[in-house]
Order: sequence, then structure tokens, then C-alpha cells
Amino acid sequence: MRGWDASRVATAAGATLARGADGEPVRAVIDSRAAGPGDLFVGLTGEHDDGGRFAAGALDAGAWGVLVDPQWADLDGGAVLTTEDPLTAMGALAREWRRALGAQVIAVTGSVGKTSTKELIAALLAPSRRVVASQANFNTDIGMPMEILRADPGTDVLVLEAAMRGFGQIAALAAICEPNVGVITNIGPVHLEQVGSLEGVARAKAELLPGVDTAVVPAGEPRLDPYLHGLNVTRFGDGGDVWLDGSTVVAFGERLDLELPFTARHQRTNTLAAVAAALAVGVRPSGRVDPPTGHLRGERIALPSGVTIINDCYNASPLSMRAALDELSAEPAEGRRLAVLGDMLELGERETDLHREIGAAAAAAGVDLLVTVGPLAAAMLDVFDGDSYAVADAAEAAALAGELIEPGDVVLVKGSRGIGLEVVAEALAHG
Repeated sequence: MRGWDASRVATAAGATLARGADGEPVRAVIDSRAAGPGDLFVGLTGEHDDGGRFAAGALDAGAWGVLVDPQWADLDGGAVLTTEDPLTAMGALAREWRRALGAQVIAVTGSVGKTSTKELIAALLAPSRRVVASQANFNTDIGMPMEILRADPGTDVLVLEAAMRGFGQIAALAAICEPNVGVITNIGPVHLEQVGSLEGVARAKAELLPGVDTAVVPAGEPRLDPYLHGLNVTRFGDGGDVWLDGSTVVAFGERLDLELPFTARHQRTNTLAAVAAALAVGVRPSGRVDPPTGHLRGERIALPSGVTIINDCYNASPLSMRAALDELSAEPAEGRRLAVLGDMLELGERETDLHREIGAAAAAAGVDLLVTVGPLAAAMLDVFDGDSYAVADAAEAAALAGELIEPGDVVLVKGSRGIGLEVVAEALAHG
């Protein structure tokens, strides 16, 4: 929003300018405690609360202005913009800023691998483009507009993550960010309670694609085919336009000079999607691919005892569980391979069968000792015949895992976010 005065900000947001102010906003925030000079504080309204009651505090902290419900129109100390729906107004403001930037937008969704693929795309583009990529899990109707609004003029590419739990949500995000390139990493059994089936997952994810210049999708995923008619499509993976020949990435028949540090199959696949996205915005990537590892997303913690912890407890689904177990299987280990696996949530009617399948996958991956956390995960032990324990919650798992690990072990910790397995990783790390 740099270069926009209060009147233009209000117009872009579809809000009323109740009080003007000099200067310009540089980002939007929704937490008044984080507000400071140059910030536009957005007082979100909910069923039981109104963030506008914190607007005065944001202005006292030096915020440039506030976007709030009309009942707060009499505030002073900065610009005051009023609207009946601050969240929708923030989305409209973000859309107008995206248009003003003139940047290309790559939006990434999928059942798993969204964040990793987003980071890979940003890493491939960074040597030749000015890139702004979504931070952490800023991938909702709140987080995405905030990410767009923090982009500076001169940004060449926005790489944004789009999440959903049901139908219509990705369509709403696409209406805000207006992607040039839509990337779907995969279709898997997530949020089945909301969308009913894998076909429902595909339908929800495909809401990203109408209007894109290029759709980047996995090769051999027929559930997406109904949504690709009339689109320019790049497929990645075996049988697609971008694939791996050994460790060499081949794109449309040409071999790329890319060095992949990954051995895990899912990260190599994510890299292929990222390469396809980079090519779609005119960048031919080269060199070593080395994106950062996100917090709780497969980060490795090496302990003085020789124990390695794979902290992958940000979230879990059957696809991401299998990928993590594959990675555990490939990890060099002087000792045993242990897995602390928690419930996978929102899987619908097949939740028990899907947990049993992960138990079988753990056995196939060579897990020596399995600790399940929660009532759903306990079903994994129906088909896992190695050493195992079932515990009720993360606190119990943290205490037990600390007693079980030995020098040289590699320990995978993974479960749905609601299970809170980060306390297990933290307990092991700080012993």
C-alpha cells in the first residue's frame, strides 16, 4: 500500500473514510499488540467479539490507521476506515494492491506439501526475481491478504499458499489473489468429513484453477481432469512434462542443471512441481536447490547423544504420514528407527482403516518401535507387529519417549496439529 493515501486505501477496501491521516500504510496487522508505525490495524469481528475494541490501543502504539466496524468511527490518533465487514474489506484491499503491484502470482494448494512446494518455488525464483512468499501458515482468508499487503512495490512474483477445509474456500482465496499460475501438489484423503471423498478433495482444490494462465498438476491424477478443460496445463512427475531421470530434472525434454539435496521421494516430487511453476513465469532454474526447513515441518534436531529427532508434527494426513515414514526409512541410523505417531483428524468414515494402513506403512518402512498417541492412532497397532506402545495423549508420549530412546536412534514425531506432539519433540530435544 506504499504510495497510497488514506482516501485510496479506503476506496480499495470498499470502506468509509471516517478520519484521514498523513502518510501511508506499509502492512496490515490483526493483533493490536503487534501494531506500530506504518501499520493498518484490522479489527476483525466474530460471533462473540469485535477486534475494534483494541483499535484505540493500536493507534496509541503508533499505527497509521485502523479498519473497523462503524461503531468505532469516533476514534482519533490516525486514519479510521469503517466497514460492516473488516475481513471482506481486507481481502478487497489485498486484491487491489495485488493488481497495483503488477506482479505475477503463483498460488499453491494440495492435500500435502503446500508449504514445502511454496518454499521451493521461492528458492528457485529468488536468484532472478524479487519474490514475496507466504510466511508460515498464512494461507487463509485472513493470512493471505496480510501476505499480499506486505509486498513492496517492485515485487516480481508473489508465491502464496491456499488452504481449505471445505468447498468454496479456495475459490474465495483465488478471488483475492487472482493467480497467474495455480499449483496443485496432490489429491489425498484430507478433510473428508467436510468434502466427503477424494473426488470432493479434487473439486475443492480445483477451485484455484479457473482463470489461471498455467495449471501445474500431478501427472496421473485423473480426479483433476474434469477441471482442466481449456487450460494450459503442465504436469509433473512420471509421465508428465517435468520429471526425474535419476537425479536429473527434465523439463519438456530438456535436462536442467539442478542439484537436488533431497533423497526423500516426496521432496523430489515437490521440486518437480516447483520447477514447473518457475518455468510458467519464465524462469529456468539452475544450481543447488536449498530451501529452508519450516518449524515443525520435518526439521532435524541432532542431540549430543547421537539421537536425531525428525520434528514433523505441524500436521498429518495419510499422504504426509507415508512420506514422513519413507523419509525415516531413508535416514541413516546407527541405532533404531522410532516413530511417535498421533491421530490423523477429519478423515471421516474410513478413519480407522486409514490409521491401520499407516501402521502397515510403518512396518514396511522398517520402524523398530512405534508409539501411537490418541484413540485413532491406536488402530495402527492392529497391523504393526514390532515393539509398540499406545498412549492417550502428547504428555504421556513425551514422558514415555524420553525413557525409550537410546544413543544413535532416529525418532520421527508426527501427528495432526490438534494432538500437540510438539511437546514430545521439545521434551526429547531438551532431555
